[in-house]
Amino acid sequence: MKKILVANRGEIALRVMRTAKAMGIKTVAVFSEADRHAKHVRFADEAVLLGPPPSAQSYLLGDKILDICKELGVDGIHPGYGFLSENAGFARKVKEAGITFIGPSPEAMEVMGSKLGAKDAVKAYGVPMVPGIDKAITDIEESKKIAAEIGYPILIKASAGGGGKGMRVVNEPSEFEEQMKLAVSEATASFGDGSVFIEKYVGSPRHIEIQVLGDNFGNIVYLFERECSIQRRHQKLVEEAPSAVLTPELRKQMGEAAVNVAKACNYTGAGTVEFLVDENLNFYFLEMNTRLQVEHPVTELICDLDLVKEQIRVAKGEPLGYTQEDLKINGHSIELRICAEDPANNFLPEVGTLETYRIPVGEGIRVDDGFEEGVEIPIFYDNMIAKLIVHAESRDAAIAKMKQAIHQYRIEGLKTTLEFGEFVMDHPAFMEGKFDTKFIEKFFNPENLLAYDSKEAEVAAMAASLIFRKEKQARVDAEVERHGESNWRNNRTSRR
Repeated sequence: MKKILVANRGEIALRVMRTAKAMGIKTVAVFSEADRHAKHVRFADEAVLLGPPPSAQSYLLGDKILDICKELGVDGIHPGYGFLSENAGFARKVKEAGITFIGPSPEAMEVMGSKLGAKDAVKAYGVPMVPGIDKAITDIEESKKIAAEIGYPILIKASAGGGGKGMRVVNEPSEFEEQMKLAVSEATASFGDGSVFIEKYVGSPRHIEIQVLGDNFGNIVYLFERECSIQRRHQKLVEEAPSAVLTPELRKQMGEAAVNVAKACNYTGAGTVEFLVDENLNFYFLEMNTRLQVEHPVTELICDLDLVKEQIRVAKGEPLGYTQEDLKINGHSIELRICAEDPANNFLPEVGTLETYRIPVGEGIRVDDGFEEGVEIPIFYDNMIAKLIVHAESRDAAIAKMKQAIHQYRIEGLKTTLEFGEFVMDHPAFMEGKFDTKFIEKFFNPENLLAYDSKEAEVAAMAASLIFRKEKQARVDAEVERHGESNWRNNRTSRR
């Protein structure tokens, strides 16, 4: 494999390109008009314009991307995450064009792309699942009966869904019909598929996912877990590895269950199996993401592996080269997604320019980003500016290092989730590992950030005062050096 096209943008495009270049592989960037001057465009060996800013007219143009690959002699396509990364139809076209898709087979993507299909596939492997039905349902009266049998509260979920769309919690029978119609309508609008199913609602679960990696020779390993419970609108903001609550025994059980999920669809490459874990540490299969996850760096740091490199190696037909017994957890890692949004205003997305942008540096601090100072954050795509990742020998040390890194980060021009990250690191529930997916709902309100604003203002005032005193003293010292010792010093005994 001598040349890879990265069918993505921003930080993940740069992340993939850096590894490819380190492996001696040339890179091709594609970009929209909004990203004409982006870092990933300048970093690549070659770059080609796709079209106008909207993703439907640029980054989702699979056929155009394939034409570019043929024209430039590209050997492989890395899809990153989002856009075409879980599009089985695109992966199939890539394969038919004689180009290597750096990811799982189209068939595996199709099986795991449907929540119902995934449940059906893993049945034979004894993977624990949330009580519920494993078929699509549309009949309201039949649905009511099933909900009653499962027991309220229940969750109506879109089969083809993701990101919290097409999901409705129903607490009692009187709410059922309305919530069912809303779920079907939202699923149809979001995914073009109104299929929904019903399962028991796990009220305050932890969201824990297992990273898996498989080669083309039947070898599959799990690279331990990531704790992803701190979320807003079903989207993650803080992730860490390993989880603070998993015992070695439970970690092994969940890891082996994740491997079985991967076996159920003959999975190759890097993938993630997601689980819900209740207050009694019972775990239930949720879904499988057939791509690289945003939060993959925390796994890389505790396993000392480059997951993009492993993806490319597998795609080239190489075996993993290690077994489960060879893998060990090294220390602790935490990731904060730095998004252009205002946590004090219900995490409302922000639009603006990075007037000041300074990243933290230091041992155990990593920043994956795709922007730089003076750049405007486009409104057309995900609003994540960067991922701030730290690694240390223990969880407490990683929390301390994350706080240090947050304090060093400088972003001006728009609101971000940096202060929210500091709030999380300081909160007793997080420090003690006693939290779930309701963390924001239970503990966070806009007033929390006012305290941080006040603290920052106080620190800034103290710093300004210190600078003023130092400058004043410097002027005095300069006068002394220029004119000799002051009259006050010379005459200090005259008042006796």
